[in-house]
Amino acid sequence: MTCVLNDEDEGGEVPVLKLRDGDSNGDYYVELKGSEEGFRGGAQCSSSGVMINSRWWWCLWWWAKLVLVFTFLGVLAAVFLIWVAPFVMDKEIIPIINWETATFSTPVLALLLFASVAFFPALLLPSTPAMWVAGMTFGYGIGFLLIIGGVTIGISLPYFIGFLFHHKIQDLLKRYPNKASIIRLAGEGDWFNQFRAVTLIRISPFPYIIYNYCAVATNVKYSPYLLGSLVGVVPEIFLAIYTGILIQTLADASHDQHSLSAAQIICNVFGFCLTVATTVIVTVYAKGRLKELQEKEELLLL
Repeated sequence: MTCVLNDEDEGGEVPVLKLRDGDSNGDYYVELKGSEEGFRGGAQCSSSGVMINSRWWWCLWWWAKLVLVFTFLGVLAAVFLIWVAPFVMDKEIIPIINWETATFSTPVLALLLFASVAFFPALLLPSTPAMWVAGMTFGYGIGFLLIIGGVTIGISLPYFIGFLFHHKIQDLLKRYPNKASIIRLAGEGDWFNQFRAVTLIRISPFPYIIYNYCAVATNVKYSPYLLGSLVGVVPEIFLAIYTGILIQTLADASHDQHSLSAAQIICNVFGFCLTVATTVIVTVYAKGRLKELQEKEELLLL
């Protein structure tokens, strides 16, 4: 059996399959009537319609997932504020706060917090709890200045200490080529490219303490490293300060033996969700930009 495509018609008709009697040899022919342009146009319309429909459903599903995530975070935060937080406050937080206020004066406490933020990263210790206490004690204004001053020292000390172990750090990075390729972006290009890469690395989920020591192995200059680091840690600082203020609010409510009002719970839940969502969005954006820079760098090396 032989199939023949017949598109002699020029009337723009919709293509039609037609079975035709064959010749003396007993062959049969299938005739497709209609213009080729009409057939292709119909296929394109059908394809574009499917693509538009698919994009619409994907967008709807994305927003539905976002609403579900926010709803889950809101419920989780409400449960924490109503049931978990009062118990933790009474058993752990309030005794610590009372001990701090009874033991240290405000200037001494500020000095201790500054020293913790400045020197803990060099000792590979987390400084986030000190940031919480700074938010609890000094609020956004003084708390931010106190933390950013300590961070300046905290990211500079490991940078200069790393010069003593420059070759050992490079050997260590060779064992983890995937992570090392992201870090090495900070040492490529001019001043602005280094500043941008360091900023994105600080915002991304890459471990803060480890990068302090690994940065020097990428040959990044100190000024873009310092400024990029200070800009990149701003979201983390505000998140830590907000967490400290929220802890202080819950501690005050528990200490006064009264629960938070509905308006206070709503404001705290909304603030918590907004802070977390902003941090996640900024982190995802930074991670995506780092991936783009990494791909461009790989293409240039090919």
